[in-house]
Amino acid sequence: MSGGEIFKSGSKGPTPSSTVEPAEGARGGHDVSADPRHDSRESERPEDLVRALERYGYLADEGLATVVFLALHMRRPLFLEGEAGVGKTEIAKVLARWTGGELLRLQCYDGIDASQALYEWDYSRQLLHLRAAEAAGAQSTGQELEDQLFSERFLVRRPLLRAIEDSGKGPVPVLLIDEIDRADDEFEAFLLEILSDFTVTVPELGTFVAKRPPVVVITSNRTRDVHDALKRRCLYHWVEHPTLEREVAIVELRVPEVDRGLARQVAAAVAALRKMGLYKVPGVAETIDWTQALIALGIRRLDDTSVERTLGTVLKYREDAERVRATGIAELVRAAEGSTS
Repeated sequence: MSGGEIFKSGSKGPTPSSTVEPAEGARGGHDVSADPRHDSRESERPEDLVRALERYGYLADEGLATVVFLALHMRRPLFLEGEAGVGKTEIAKVLARWTGGELLRLQCYDGIDASQALYEWDYSRQLLHLRAAEAAGAQSTGQELEDQLFSERFLVRRPLLRAIEDSGKGPVPVLLIDEIDRADDEFEAFLLEILSDFTVTVPELGTFVAKRPPVVVITSNRTRDVHDALKRRCLYHWVEHPTLEREVAIVELRVPEVDRGLARQVAAAVAALRKMGLYKVPGVAETIDWTQALIALGIRRLDDTSVERTLGTVLKYREDAERVRATGIAELVRAAEGSTS
């Protein structure tokens, strides 16, 4: 049996992977040679990681690059917190593209529970199977029929189980647990248990134990405080809005057709918006959207008219737009013009 396989214990019947293996043993014995976080020569230092991520469209500052580097090499979950739109989710997507691992995204929301994050049974297919067996006059015993209904063919794997049930071949998956602050305390406790040893028990099938932990990125917009126990399990980083120069570089990277002067104007105008005490502060994604909208309209320089026409690409709440229109458009234009003077 290869070092990357999933072991299942307590199964109701013999399977090709019925060996019993303790969770901590699985964590300590994973196949390092198959793990891109260990055999990649591109990430021997945080500076190398900065260049590697840049090739995939992400400009990380030194602090973020260092914590990502440590999370990969220490095999610890990475907890990224910050305002919406600063690039927390994007770092997981870029890591998946860089390592080649499958991106498994679990989008959290109010009321999410274990079945939606881990696994559930395909009841409609089970019912069809049961009716087909009855119609065929199958002579199966009740126990045999139950074993058929609760077999892996009817198991719907959600992101957490898919991350644990990694085949062990190729790059490890990247598990993105997005906006954990939207979930409740009970889901946090469940997630903490999963992340402690990457072990899942399916009562009808047995225990799934990952031989190599996935890359885990957890994000939070801090709409509420996440419990300390979960944060202690992770490496933590607060993701700030980028500086003006970095945001200009991000715009030029993501919108290569943009003129540098326009990129500076848009970045400066967005920086001014962030100081206006808006309900929803625009993030880097809105800066990119605004730039793309201006280019699509053939606008090469911000003025009162162009800001008024395209404000909906950067502000997504009516109250914010009304506030800027009433008091701030001229201020935005001044900020934009000052950035290129």
